[in-house]
Amino acid sequence: QVQLVESGGGLAQPGGSLRLSCAASGFTFSRYAMSWARQAPGKGLEWVSGVYSDHGGTYYADSVKGRFTISRDNAKKTLYLEMNSRKLEDTALYYCARVRGSLLDEYDYWGQGTQVTVSS
Repeated sequence: QVQLVESGGGLAQPGGSLRLSCAASGFTFSRYAMSWARQAPGKGLEWVSGVYSDHGGTYYADSVKGRFTISRDNAKKTLYLEMNSRKLEDTALYYCARVRGSLLDEYDYWGQGTQVTVSS
């Protein structure tokens, strides 16, 4: 069955870098677009970034553009999110998600999430 397992979250101060990973299994990873989404305390799910499988194009929410970088390693079946210049408002539970169709903010599977807390 489809499994997505996120890792790499934790407590960190504003600024600096942190890399999240998502290990995928149970499907042909290279054939699917993948996204990261997050949910901050008391708020709804927010799409953060996505990467297509065919042309590898990457897209970002305005809130993270220029600070976060999404990438994928199809051989390792792993999705990454490099978080630079972290802000307090980046605190959230971060989910890795398999994109259902052509829109990066529509998912059919997602992981259990990894918590990122940015605090001074």
